[in-house]
Amino acid sequence: MPADHELLYRLALALGIGLLVGVERHWREREAEAGRRTAGLRTFGLIGLLGGLAAALAQAARGGAEGVPAALLLGLPFLGLSAALIVFKLREAIAEQSFSVTGVVAAQAVFALGALAVLGDAGTAAAAAVATTALLASREVLHAFVRRLSWPELRSALLLLTMTLVALPLLPDRRIAALWGLNPARVWLLAVILAAVSFLGYVAVRLLGAAAGRLLAGAAAGLVSSTAATVTNARLARGGEPAGPLVAGALAAGAVAYARTAALALLASPAMARPLLPALAAGALVQAAAALLAGWRREERAAAETGRGGLGNPFEFGAVLRLAALLAGVGLLSEYAAARFGGVGAAAVAALSGLADVDAVTLSMAALTAAEALPASLAALAVAVAVATNTVAKIAYALALGGAGFGGRFALGTLAGLAAGAAALWLRPAGG
Repeated sequence: MPADHELLYRLALALGIGLLVGVERHWREREAEAGRRTAGLRTFGLIGLLGGLAAALAQAARGGAEGVPAALLLGLPFLGLSAALIVFKLREAIAEQSFSVTGVVAAQAVFALGALAVLGDAGTAAAAAVATTALLASREVLHAFVRRLSWPELRSALLLLTMTLVALPLLPDRRIAALWGLNPARVWLLAVILAAVSFLGYVAVRLLGAAAGRLLAGAAAGLVSSTAATVTNARLARGGEPAGPLVAGALAAGAVAYARTAALALLASPAMARPLLPALAAGALVQAAAALLAGWRREERAAAETGRGGLGNPFEFGAVLRLAALLAGVGLLSEYAAARFGGVGAAAVAALSGLADVDAVTLSMAALTAAEALPASLAALAVAVAVATNTVAKIAYALALGGAGFGGRFALGTLAGLAAGAAALWLRPAGG
C-alpha cells in the first residue's frame, strides 16, 4: 500500500475509533437537549481524529533535535484537550451535581488510541477501542455487580489472583532435597487448583443455585482435577453444606475425568486407547447418571437453596494449603513406591502412580507403546489399573474428609461407574 494511502487508512481508523466510543457516549445522553452534552458522537469522532493527526505530525517531525519537536506535537494537543475537557466537565458537575470523571478519561483514551492507530499497531488500537466501548457500556452491570460483591468474595478473588500470578512464578520449579524431593511450584499449583475449584463452585452456586451450580462446577473442575473437586466438596460437606449437590458435583467431575483420560489416550496412542474407550465411556455414563441422581433429592435441593444466601468464604487459605500438602505427600510416596517396584511390572507401577496422577501414567504408557517397548494391550491394562487406583483413592479422600454422609454416597456412585468400566473392559475380548 502506498505511504499516503496507508496514512489515510490509519487516520480513518482513528476517526472510526472516536465515532465508536462516541456512539456509546451520545446514546447514554440521548435524551439531553442539544448543547447540554459535554461530548457526544461528533466530539469523540473529532477527538480520535485529532489524536491521529497529532501522531501523524509528530511522525513527520521525528528526527529533530533529540525528538523534542515530535514529542511536543503529540503532547501539547493532548494537554490542551485535557484542559478544555476538565473545564467543561467542571461546569457540568456544578450544574448537575455530578462527580463522574469517566467522560474526561474516555476522551483521553480516544485521543491516545487515535494516536496509536497512526503510530503503532492498527489492530491493537481497534481492539482496545472495542474493549473501551464495551467497558463504558457496562456501567449498570458493573455497578450492580460491585453492589452485590461481599468483602470475603473480593478478598478471595484477590488472594487467588495473587497465588496464581504473583506467588506461583516466583517458586522454584524443581525438586529440592531439603524438602524431601518435593517440587515447591507443583505443590503450590495444587493449592491454586484446589482454591480455583472451590471458588468456581462458589460462583456457580451464586449464579445458578446450589443444585445446578455444584453440578456444573464439578463438571468444569473435572477437566483439571477430579481429585481436587472431590477433596474440596468433601471439605464443604464436613463444614455443614447439604451433601446431595456436593456429591453430584464430585461425581460429575469424575465422569468428566473419565472422558478426559479417553481423549488423552486417543491423542497419545490410538492403539493403546482402543481397548480402553468402551470401559471409559461406560464409566463416564454411569457416573454422570449417578451425579444427576445424587442432586435430584427434593428435600436436599430445597435445603441447599435455603442456605444459598448464607454461603461462607469461597475458600479458606489454610484449608487449601493443608489439602495441597496432603495430595503432594501422597504423590511423593507413590513416586517413591513406584520407583522401588520398577521391576515388578507396568501394572504395579501404574497402580502406585495412579494414587496421584492418571495423566502421567497415560502419557508414559503411550510413549512405551510408541517405542514398541510394551504391547498396546498391556499399556491399556496399566492405564485401566491407574484409573481404578485413582478412583479408590478419591473414595478414601471422600470418606476421610467428608464423613459417611458425603463419602458413602460418593462411594456408591463412583463404584458403580468403576464396575461398569470393569465390565466393559472384561467383556470386550469376548465381543471380538
